[in-house]
Amino acid sequence: MENMDVNLEKEMGLVETVLFLDSEPLTLATISKISSLSQDVVEQCLEGLKEKYTSENSGIELSKITGGWTLTPKKEFWEVLKERYGNKNAGRLSRSAMEVLSIIAYKQPITRAEIESIRGVPPDNMIRLLEERLLVKEVGKKDAPGRPSQFGTTKDFLKFFGLNSIADLPRLDEKESERFELAR
Repeated sequence: MENMDVNLEKEMGLVETVLFLDSEPLTLATISKISSLSQDVVEQCLEGLKEKYTSENSGIELSKITGGWTLTPKKEFWEVLKERYGNKNAGRLSRSAMEVLSIIAYKQPITRAEIESIRGVPPDNMIRLLEERLLVKEVGKKDAPGRPSQFGTTKDFLKFFGLNSIADLPRLDEKESERFELAR
């Protein structure tokens, strides 16, 4: 039995390393695939990591974001450090997240349905991720049936891209502009 624990510690270390190296939240299935461990073992490792990070002397925690697991700074420490490290964190966005962020930046205020119409893919997970990274926020409700939320960029977005205002975004040429049009 003791041998099992030693092995699980190694597996827990492997799962921890995968989470440390990947910038996006990872699902149980993805962690399992990357680490070549069964989903049951990965689940046990995640439980072990949650316990490990719950201890008071750890500065990071295991968080579930957009349906996946990721290592994040504990809120109390993040408040102190986000000024310095916020941009580094935001710089590691996936291509999908950057695509949604670009659409929001150029077409704001814009609803989820309008983003989906442009991309052809529901943007919910990406919007959640971008909100958590403080790059976009809800800026109001559209005067339309159901009053859907509209999204826009934040001051942190401007700071991250070194822009004074949205007016400073690079101009799109005609071909690029067409890509941002709503599908009819």
